[in-house]
Amino acid sequence: MNVGFIGLGKLGLPCAEAMATKYSVTGFDIEDRSSDSVKVVTDVKDAVENQDLVFVAIQTPHHPQYDGSTPCMDYEPQDFNYDQVKQCLEEVNQYANEHTLIVLISTVLPGTVRRELAPLITRARFIYNPYLIAMGSVAWDMVNPEMVIIGTEDGSETGDASLLINFYKELMQNNPRYSVGTWEEAESIKIFYNTFISAKLSLVNMIQDVAMKLGNMNVDVVTDALANSTQRIMGPKYMTAGMGDGGPCHPRDNIALRYMAKELNLEYDLFHAIMNSREVQARNLANFLCDLSKEHELPVLIHGYAYKPDVPYTEGSYSSLVAHYCSERGFHPMIVDPLTHPDPGPYSAVVLLAHNPSVTYNYINNQQSNNLYCELYEDSVIIDPWRSFSDTRYKVIHYGNTRIA
Repeated sequence: MNVGFIGLGKLGLPCAEAMATKYSVTGFDIEDRSSDSVKVVTDVKDAVENQDLVFVAIQTPHHPQYDGSTPCMDYEPQDFNYDQVKQCLEEVNQYANEHTLIVLISTVLPGTVRRELAPLITRARFIYNPYLIAMGSVAWDMVNPEMVIIGTEDGSETGDASLLINFYKELMQNNPRYSVGTWEEAESIKIFYNTFISAKLSLVNMIQDVAMKLGNMNVDVVTDALANSTQRIMGPKYMTAGMGDGGPCHPRDNIALRYMAKELNLEYDLFHAIMNSREVQARNLANFLCDLSKEHELPVLIHGYAYKPDVPYTEGSYSSLVAHYCSERGFHPMIVDPLTHPDPGPYSAVVLLAHNPSVTYNYINNQQSNNLYCELYEDSVIIDPWRSFSDTRYKVIHYGNTRIA
């Protein structure tokens, strides 16, 4: 098949390049991009004409203040902004024909495709196919998904849905399930999947808070027991207490679902509670750091500022949220991160080990080391919310483990 791909950004380009391992892919982006495997063109027309499938990966942003890097639970709920994706679909429609299948992968609220987006495609066929990919592991996620979500107008599994399934079967390295439903069902699978992760992390980090308040308790003993309870609960992913949900997607998805709940007059706001727990848990961690800083007369240092290891992006950073609450108390943290704030030190500080690559990327069997980003003097106090770091040179506190040795 000949494939067009619109939107070669930090998420789109790795996906397009994965497709290019099996198909001829022509891509377009408003920014200058380059690729060894995707033919990059400078006009939407050249990426659409004569293509069998055209994938549209255009962002649906919120205002930047909604990303969760600072408190946002009480902001007025808002939908995503669909202006860019609408403009793109209208332009794509000009150059498509009845032989072209337009595949939208952007995140939208349930109901948006039928109401606002599908009607823009009048000359071609349309399908909704949101991805479950994450920064730092996009290429792996693309070909090893837990499931492939496909939304059609009537939920039919034949026709274009079948074509898309056959398209992906050539790419996949695992054997994912294919979840086919209506546009509304596919929209809901995608966004509730994301917010399920937020809820799950809020719950396990609540257990961490209980351990810190109650004493004589290691949060990992509790979460390991729950993670292995697959008959009535669910699987082990995101069942390690630590830093809260981060990144530019999940916090804004919860805010968008707050908007949907209000628009549909559901009369309750579960997602406000999720965002509230996320922010209070960050404040609890910040208070712990500040109290230690005062006790030891050392500054606070946040070790890892991007929203996850090995990426240079700070949108939705939980470290930023913790830093915000530290600053509210007058303890302005120093920051060290090899991709956002590189500084080898040395430092004497109360250090929050915000990053743990082996936890973050465990699901892709990435056995990365958890080396320090900077040199620390031996009077430093290290707080590890992942409870895996040990070094006899320092006082190390495993946040969430209050068992008496």
